[in-house]
Amino acid sequence: MRWWILCKILNAAMDDDKLVQLRIKIDDIDQQLLELISERGRCARAVAQVKAELDPDVVFYRPEREAQVLRKVMRNNQGPLDDEQIARLFREIMSSCLALEETLKVAFLGPEGTFTEQAAIRHFGHCARRVPMVTIDEVFREVAAGAVNYGVVPVENSTEGVVSHTLDRFMDFALSICGEVVLPIHHCLLARASRGDQLTRIYSHTQSFAQCRQWLDSHWPGAERVAVNSNAEAARRASQEPHSAAIAGMMAAQTYGLEILAQNIEDRPDNSTRFLIIGKHALPPSGVDKTSVLISMRNQPGALRALLEPFHHHNIDLTRVETRPSPNGAWSYVFFIDFAGHQQDDLVRKVLRQLGDRASECRVLGSYPAEVSDCSLPTR
Repeated sequence: MRWWILCKILNAAMDDDKLVQLRIKIDDIDQQLLELISERGRCARAVAQVKAELDPDVVFYRPEREAQVLRKVMRNNQGPLDDEQIARLFREIMSSCLALEETLKVAFLGPEGTFTEQAAIRHFGHCARRVPMVTIDEVFREVAAGAVNYGVVPVENSTEGVVSHTLDRFMDFALSICGEVVLPIHHCLLARASRGDQLTRIYSHTQSFAQCRQWLDSHWPGAERVAVNSNAEAARRASQEPHSAAIAGMMAAQTYGLEILAQNIEDRPDNSTRFLIIGKHALPPSGVDKTSVLISMRNQPGALRALLEPFHHHNIDLTRVETRPSPNGAWSYVFFIDFAGHQQDDLVRKVLRQLGDRASECRVLGSYPAEVSDCSLPTR
């Protein structure tokens, strides 16, 4: 046998031995992970028992605690998995452990396969029971009635702006904002088969049409564009009609058995939507928080300046200011303001007192953990 053939055989044997050793090491690590995750589950059950003994009306799900855990593991992460992947893994572990204490019911703007459902999964993990609702009103009503623990609703898009219907519902329901999710939005063109040259109709939500306008004008200028209530509804219709397509996300493609004809067709690559988590309970500080307030101002000169001056004076960062017509009278308005900080912070308390003195109404909609991936907000 020639020497180079023998060397090749020996090298292959050595490589096989290295691979076997690595697989043995991975199996050992997997066993350790299994034992540690199981131990975490047992601790979660013990925590639930202690909580129930201390308070019969205990709330098992603590968003501020989960935010603290996720920030800590991301801060301590040394790779090779990136922070987003690590956070996703720990979110699912916490979701599974929480299910041992209580199965959360979460209403979201449906039907199944919407970006709102994706936001619900991102925030609560796969173990929460997701309940689709037809309208944003129904999400608020289900939470207010106690039929579900939490709701998830869209509030603004980076391209198309605020979802006014969501803001208006806060004037009708005394619910609290318990969290936020900022979800990158990547649209796909979906259809029953890959015969894209036969498409005559495209379904989508009006906002998605607007977010993909340039791409559609360039690639499908002659296709009829039909607006529907949601992208998931668009996918459902496309799954039942020949020569039709839908603009929706990959989750809708999986849910409705559609093929992806084109990916990332949004006009702006940084397209994202912010979602709010609504519930009934106020939250303690998590360390990196936002506060949202609803303010009704008296109709008088300088009202807006009087509203914003306390934030400037105390150097508090405003992250969003929106104006909506007030239901109390013509040419009267309410302001929705998001800012960095928690209502228990000393400076925020001072600002809220000053706003209360100047406004006809000042209602705190909630103080809640900022999106975990948002590092732009200062810590307390």
